[in-house]
Amino acid sequence: MPEIGEVARVVNFIRQHLVGKTLAVVKAQHDENVYGKVGTSAAEFEKALTGKRILDAKQQGKYFWLEMSSPPHPLMHFGMAGWFKIKGLETAYYKPTKAVPDEWPPKYWKFSFETLEEPNKPVTNAAFVDFRRFARIRLIDCPKEDMRNETPLKENGPDPVVDKDVVSVEWLREKCANKRIPIKALLLDQANISGIGNWVGDEIMYDAKIHPEQYSNTLSSSQINQLHKSLHYVCGLAVETKADSSLFPEEWLFKHRWGKGKKDSKNQLPNGAKIVFMTVGGRTSAVVPSVQKKTGKVAGDVKTEDKDESDGDEMVAGELEGVEVEKPAKGRKGSTKARIHKVEAKGKTESHANGDKTSSRMVGTSRVKSEAKDESTGDTASGSADKSQKRKVNAEATLKSREGREDEDDGEVIEAGTDIPPAKKHKSTIKSATNGTKTSVQRTTKKTKAGMQGSRAVASSASEGTPGRRRSARVSGAGA
Repeated sequence: MPEIGEVARVVNFIRQHLVGKTLAVVKAQHDENVYGKVGTSAAEFEKALTGKRILDAKQQGKYFWLEMSSPPHPLMHFGMAGWFKIKGLETAYYKPTKAVPDEWPPKYWKFSFETLEEPNKPVTNAAFVDFRRFARIRLIDCPKEDMRNETPLKENGPDPVVDKDVVSVEWLREKCANKRIPIKALLLDQANISGIGNWVGDEIMYDAKIHPEQYSNTLSSSQINQLHKSLHYVCGLAVETKADSSLFPEEWLFKHRWGKGKKDSKNQLPNGAKIVFMTVGGRTSAVVPSVQKKTGKVAGDVKTEDKDESDGDEMVAGELEGVEVEKPAKGRKGSTKARIHKVEAKGKTESHANGDKTSSRMVGTSRVKSEAKDESTGDTASGSADKSQKRKVNAEATLKSREGREDEDDGEVIEAGTDIPPAKKHKSTIKSATNGTKTSVQRTTKKTKAGMQGSRAVASSASEGTPGRRRSARVSGAGA
């Protein structure tokens, strides 16, 4: 997707070759996705622009527009693969791997311009193309000075280059403190700040030495100061170079990140540092683990895509000791969901499972690292051993909890009836406000005892069968 630098490139070409010229011929092909979804049509576009003079071209992040001699003004967004072409010029920011046919209007065009022939103003032909049809073309009927006060521009955040004074370190500090989302997700959200896409976001994260999945509100003051510098540095240079990658510094991640999935690709920097790829908030991110360390709470929706090449340092959720990891619960019909919690702190590790319920304890200052496993629901004697063992572990954990071991919870007891935050619902013991008993433990204990009795019944029944089944039954009975 064209980002802040690529859009700046197009605006620069328009200013050089179209600004100051009159549109003699305007042609548009209607596309319900490109025009219709934003309330415009090809016919309206042709009528509104024919005979108008282009006064200037402006940008806010990934949006750009033409200031015409009179309203309405066309506002455009490239979507995933849109672009603006000028006949006889190479406006692309990359070299195509295949030869592009020299035809006009070009393939997949949505509209085309031909300017009026005037003294000292040669005729220019331009066209907007988009083969994936995610681009959007609008007509905004307002004075040109008010464009940024109209939808959708007013709903988007400031442009870090155009609005450099607005995107101050204080602005960024407040934005990070008020959000609890992965820092890269915060930067990609155009409602927060305009123009940052996937590769620019990764470059900012790498330059700032910040892990993309770390929560924004956990960044230290020094990290935010560095993030502010990196944000302006990367975005500023991307715009200054008009997204010409040949002008990017050799140490930029951009120069070395494109080997994912390619044969014989090393996926590493010139100094040997590994580049791993992971999905953060639904977007593939390039990360250098040796540089971008986790220093605070991280998001739990992270999926590593390059485990085999991470040299044993797999970037999976929950890798950092003492950092809380939140993982979304998932389930499938026809299977029992067991939540296995691993608690690590000060050389001590405990684990327990308790069926469809989730429970946890804090040991020392570390928090719970969760892993989900599916279990078969078959009631065979051979499968009862594992279930019985887990019931036993659960029973022991429950009994210890009943003995009032609140010291392992760091004293964190939430009174019944209070509004428990989602992140704490499965991590806290609910204490009754009326009689001081731990009602959740009592309910779990009853279910555990019933489950243990059921296991013994299955073991007894299995012992009357074949010798093989009797052997399985003895194992099951021992586990109970």
